[in-house]
Amino acid sequence: MMKTKSFILIVMSLAAVGAALTAGANQPGAPVRVTYVAPGTFTDVSDESMASDNYREHVLAEFKTEIESLARDFITGGRRLEVIVTDIDLAGGFEPWRGPGFNHIRIMRDVYPPYLKLEFRLLGPDGKVVSEGKRELRRSGYLMTTALPTYDPLRYDKENIRAWMRREFGPPS
Repeated sequence: MMKTKSFILIVMSLAAVGAALTAGANQPGAPVRVTYVAPGTFTDVSDESMASDNYREHVLAEFKTEIESLARDFITGGRRLEVIVTDIDLAGGFEPWRGPGFNHIRIMRDVYPPYLKLEFRLLGPDGKVVSEGKRELRRSGYLMTTALPTYDPLRYDKENIRAWMRREFGPPS
């Protein structure tokens, strides 16, 4: 009974994420476009590091949704943002030497900070490049920060993205 409820909850969550992605993709003039380059080779979203293809797709969808959601607050006035993600290393790390079963348990320590490598272009309303660059986002001391909601397993990774947007584009509108 409990396994059935958990399965239904997971399926409903994935369906909600898929609906949100579809809705965002169909909006004309959406302020952001997120692209992944060779996600199968990413540090923590690679073919070897993910338990399943479904989980990898879920993590990539979560990152895309977070960037798109934040862009609505930071990228305004007809500007658009293009983000190309080239690597993701999720907060925490695996410590299989702890014993059986620890191969798939992510341990949160400051020595395993969230990391995101990306390239971006900010375009003005006229389509001209306002700013662009390559960034390697790493949140050293991430466990000393407050990242909400606490139930979100990707909260530190998402806070890494929020911190970058604040630094790069100023306070949200």
